[in-house]
Amino acid sequence: MKNYLKLLKITLIFLLISYIKLLAAENKIYLVKIDAPITPVIANFLSYSIDLANQKNAKALIIELDTPGGLVESTRKIVKDMLQSKVPIIVYVSPSGARAASAGTFILLASHLAAMAPGTHVGAAHPIELTGKTDKEVMKKIINDLVAWAKNLAQMRHRNIKFAEKAIKESKSITEKEALKMKVIEIIAKDLNDLINQATGRIIWINNQKITLNLKNCEIIEIKEDFKTKLLKILTNPNLVYFLLMLGLVGIYFEFAHPGAIFPGVIGAICLILAFVGLSILPINYAGLSLIILAGILFFLEIQITSHGLLALGGTICLFLGSIMLFGKNPPALRVYQPFLYTVVLTFSALLAGITYLAVKTLRKKPVSGSEALIGKIGKVLEDIDSEKGKIFVEGEIWKAISDEYIPKGSKVIIIAKEGLTLKVKSLK
Repeated sequence: MKNYLKLLKITLIFLLISYIKLLAAENKIYLVKIDAPITPVIANFLSYSIDLANQKNAKALIIELDTPGGLVESTRKIVKDMLQSKVPIIVYVSPSGARAASAGTFILLASHLAAMAPGTHVGAAHPIELTGKTDKEVMKKIINDLVAWAKNLAQMRHRNIKFAEKAIKESKSITEKEALKMKVIEIIAKDLNDLINQATGRIIWINNQKITLNLKNCEIIEIKEDFKTKLLKILTNPNLVYFLLMLGLVGIYFEFAHPGAIFPGVIGAICLILAFVGLSILPINYAGLSLIILAGILFFLEIQITSHGLLALGGTICLFLGSIMLFGKNPPALRVYQPFLYTVVLTFSALLAGITYLAVKTLRKKPVSGSEALIGKIGKVLEDIDSEKGKIFVEGEIWKAISDEYIPKGSKVIIIAKEGLTLKVKSLK
């Protein structure tokens, strides 16, 4: 009997601890801050945040959003996870001056509760075709697909369907006050505390179930980016990726032009690897990348072939065209800043041309040491020279010499060739 009571006591304590932990878990709000273009890296981070909030059975997940837009496929992944979430998701466009443009519009429409800070705006969701096609019918299909998607999200969350359509077709953008008046959002909040106070007591729908939000006195836990996410986020900056690509090509090229330098080759290889990590995440034009690689090959061939600068000129042209095409059709947030691009192209073209000039000059320079340096030198005949035998004194050394003509002892000769250990000479007149 005593053992039974002891077991019952332990069971009750365990249940009580579990209940307290459950209450503690349910009394938390998770916060994630997004201040970047929507890329696969951001999509994975947001998906992780949504999963974590659901696993912890949080009261809500607040996404503090400030984005210029991004990739459609990454946005679809985020929206899909948001629609499947059992935890209320509040999208808050903040701080003042922030925006939910393009892809951010879809994320805002998909939220259970939408809020904006004063001085923010939302909209301008017209798609940009990434493949470079200009076919009007293709673009029309893409736009109609996105319009249908946006209207479905707006209808599902009881928001303004007309704005969802105009944001895509007409790139319409509105302020927070207009968004509240047009029923695109539900709250204008000056800060996070104001948002929580206004959100408390509001009714939302999750999986056809009515839920009343009770967010007061909840602990706010911010979900921080891990090292991998931070690194990949940095490497999806198109300006940095482009600079690393150029720096890598110059480093590898310098190593080929001056074998044995080692340091430029190592740095170049590291930069190229980091650049290709970014290029594997970002959408790029492979024709542009091919032209940039071809530019490096043409600069290298300039060292090997006498083209009087034509190969170097071709390399410069390929580098310029490839750089423009590399990210050319991406959304504005995922392109290289144009003044930066032109500066890098001109700088690295001049640098590559300089390295090429020095390498060509070195390769074509007349030898100043070793046996090859004897060609063109003047020597004195020590023993009569004919086509079979003879000796000369040159550069402090005695060499066997031959000639097509007879040259007597004491004459001066000029060396015209070297055959093994024998020098071929002719009379100096």
